[in-house]
Parts: sequence; structure tokens; C-alpha cells
Amino acid sequence: MYNTAAIAEDLFYVGASDRRLSLFENVYPVPRGASYNSYLLLDEKTVLFDTVDHAVSEQFLENVEHVLGGRALDYVVIHHMEPDHSSTLSEVLLRYPGAKIVCNQKIDGMLKNYGCCAGEKLLMKEGDELITGSHTLKFVFAPMVHWPEVMMSFDLKTGALFSADAFGTFGALGGSLWADRVDFEHDFLDDARRYYINIVGKYGVQVQSVLKKAAGLNINYLFPLHGPLWRENIGWFVEKYLTWSSYTPEEKGVLVVYGSIYGHTANAAEIVASRLAEKGVKVKVYDASMTDLSLLVSEAFRYSHVVFASATYNNGIFVKMEQFLSDLKAHAFQNRAYAVIENGSWAPQAGALMEGELASFKNMKKLGEKVTLLSSVKEETREKLLALADLVAEDVKA
Repeated sequence: MYNTAAIAEDLFYVGASDRRLSLFENVYPVPRGASYNSYLLLDEKTVLFDTVDHAVSEQFLENVEHVLGGRALDYVVIHHMEPDHSSTLSEVLLRYPGAKIVCNQKIDGMLKNYGCCAGEKLLMKEGDELITGSHTLKFVFAPMVHWPEVMMSFDLKTGALFSADAFGTFGALGGSLWADRVDFEHDFLDDARRYYINIVGKYGVQVQSVLKKAAGLNINYLFPLHGPLWRENIGWFVEKYLTWSSYTPEEKGVLVVYGSIYGHTANAAEIVASRLAEKGVKVKVYDASMTDLSLLVSEAFRYSHVVFASATYNNGIFVKMEQFLSDLKAHAFQNRAYAVIENGSWAPQAGALMEGELASFKNMKKLGEKVTLLSSVKEETREKLLALADLVAEDVKA
């Protein structure tokens, strides 16, 4: 049975949520599932903005049929070709063969790559407009946010920006569609950050370019392809994107991440964290072996300082810590201060290797000298850990 919502006089939500999904893109844990947002405009011409993942296709197709109410579908606007937004396109075109596909040249090429060649195409360029009756859609290109073909649509009549994957978030929608009808900062902000950092975070320069374009638009609504819709406090959320995409720390504080085998490196990390808290510094502690990389990377982008603590393993960095550093590098992590703790029973190497890796990151500030444990924390080593924590706390407060 259909489940739709009117979000404006002639605009309807026809998307759906999937709470059975456990891994977004088969990589990122989504314990609260995900939403696949799609919108249908009933103007003189009818316009469907994107389709959905095949997992919710039955619900979606019933929604579209109900809202159309027997009318023909005139246009399907494709903003992004990733299959979670395009895998039901072929079915839509089978049901509505007269619908014209509105896209750009890169999307047209990807349609062929995905085996979808049906439908007449209207190829748009940057700034082109499509009049649907009382509405005029202006197309804004957003390459590498986060695929090269991405574009957005701006409704000149209502100020609605159909923003593709930008401004999206993990998490299914719980009845209400609007960000202002939920406790977004409590219930969605962490997932929004984790979504942005892991999906788009590598492409900060491109996001900044698109945000400059968006600054010239009088935006009244944000309609992303995942997560809640926005009609209030839009500037607050845009500001988050400005911060994240400029690789600027969101908060003054310290992330402590450790890779420990038998608990001794963990002990060192906890000693540092306790001292930081004692000094009045906000601190978060994670075990790299027990925490998904997507959360670790997101938290690293959140805080201004990071303490890396790793055991030596196979004469190298402990596996999980090595993976964490690799993922940070892949997401262009930069502009942070850091400190290093290493452990090794006979030949500690992890610290030097971590420092070498971090030296390749852009605009990183090393605090103090690495602290070395020989198997476990001794009183002398504990004093060095406390001194390192004091140095980090001083820098956070500077």
C-alpha cells in the first residue's frame, strides 16, 4: 500500500526507508537503516526527481502510481547515477514509456554503462532551465560530490534545492520527514557527519566549490537523497558542511584511538585520557579493534587533536591502527595536532612508522616526542604519558 506525504502544494515525497539494510554501500554499518528519497512534482508537466534502491522498489512504485493518480509521467530528473538512486529507473520507464529523462552528458554515458538505454533524453548543461508549468528548474552541476556526473536542481519558484547526495545522512526516517520535527542534533548529526566524511569527505575542494554556487541561491528547502528534509535552520546545516569540507575541526577536543593486543597499550591510552579529562579537556577514547573505521574517521574529523597509540605487530603498526591511518589518508585528513604512543616488547617500531605516515598528511602538527612502552606501563613511563597529556591539553586550550 502506498505511503506518501505532501511536502508542498504540488510536491510529494514518494521515497521509502529500508531498516533491513546493515551495510551502506556494503561498507558502512547502518544500524538504523537508510532512507531513499524521491520526489514527485505535479505541475502542468509531472516530474519525478530520482528513483530509489531496488530494496524498496515495490513501495516506491506504488507511491508514484498513487500520486500520479492516472496522469502520465512527463520527466524523470536524474541527479546521481549511483544504483541506490537509479536501480529502479528501468522499471519506471517500462511503466511510463513516454517519460523523458532529464540528465547531463556524463549521466547519459553512465546510463548506457548500467544497461539503461530506454527513454528520450534531455541533456542539460550548467545553468540550463526546464519549465514545467508554474515551476522552473535550474540545473547546478556538482561534480565529485561525490561522483563526477552529479548535478542538483533548484526550483526558482519555491527555492527548493534538490541536492542529490549532499546534505544527506544515514538512518531511516521515522514517520516525520522534516529535520525540524525530529531532534536532529541528537538523533541524526553523528550519522550526518559519518555519512559526509566517509562518502564525500575526500572531495572537500569540490564541495567548497558547490557551496559557493549554493550561496548565490535563495534556498528555502533542502531535499537530499538520504535522510531528513530541511525547511528551517538550513544555514546551520550548511555551516556544518563548510566546516567539514574545509577540513576544519568541528570541536576543540581530543580523540584517543588505541590498537592494543593484551591491554597494556590500552592502559597507556586510558592514563592519557584520564589526565586530559582532569585538565578539563573534552576527550573521546576508542579501541580500534572494536570500533568501525567509519566512526573512527568521522570522529577524527570532528576533533582538533588526536592521540594515536599502537602496539608493534609483525615489526609494524598494529593491524587495526594501520587500517585507521590508511583510511584517514584516503579521506584527505589534515589540519590537526597529534601525539604518538607506541608499545613493543623487544623492538618497538609502531611509533616511528605512525609518525612517518602522519608526516605525509597535509598541515599536521606533532606534539612532543612519542612515548614508548616496553611491554607494559611502568612508573617512569606513566610520568611521560602524563607529561604528554599535559602538553596536548595545553595545546587544545591555546
